[in-house]
Amino acid sequence: MPKKEFKDLKDRMEKVVEHLHGQFVGIRTGRAHPGLVNDIKVDYYGASTPIKQIATVNIPEGRQIVITPFDKASLKMIEKGILASSLGVTPQIDGEIIRVSLPELTKERRVELTKLVSKYAEEAKVAIRNVRRDSNERYKKMEKDSVISEDDLKKYSKEVQDVTDEFIVKIDEVFKVKEKEILEGN
Repeated sequence: MPKKEFKDLKDRMEKVVEHLHGQFVGIRTGRAHPGLVNDIKVDYYGASTPIKQIATVNIPEGRQIVITPFDKASLKMIEKGILASSLGVTPQIDGEIIRVSLPELTKERRVELTKLVSKYAEEAKVAIRNVRRDSNERYKKMEKDSVISEDDLKKYSKEVQDVTDEFIVKIDEVFKVKEKEILEGN
């Protein structure tokens, strides 16, 4: 039982880091990436639908995204969704496709994005700590129910803290990489 709990702890913490990676993909660094527009929601015939479900997204060059809708009637809806997003760009309809050109980031915008990335990293750390708390509570309950001894509880609590520290370091590393990308515009 305690080993299963420990595996569950690591899995949940890994999911927090994966979620953080997903959030970071959607933050612009000056380079085009499909993740910038994939999850932008579009009002598609009354349903809020991500762009990736109604169009293909390609990157023909470093600062340009080309969106090709499956249904030509959705061109205007996709354009409206991109304009309403926090991406801060103006899409251009070019026949049956939408072109999104990414301008160079200003210094002020880079600072804003760095603050946003920092906020996401801090939220991930809080989520990691919440997972730690839940795990420690389950171990305390096991000790109270005489499934594990008091010494085992101390040992498992230390292991939980060690894993928590390891994942906090991972989050810091991911944050530093993204911050550097934003500030250097790579």
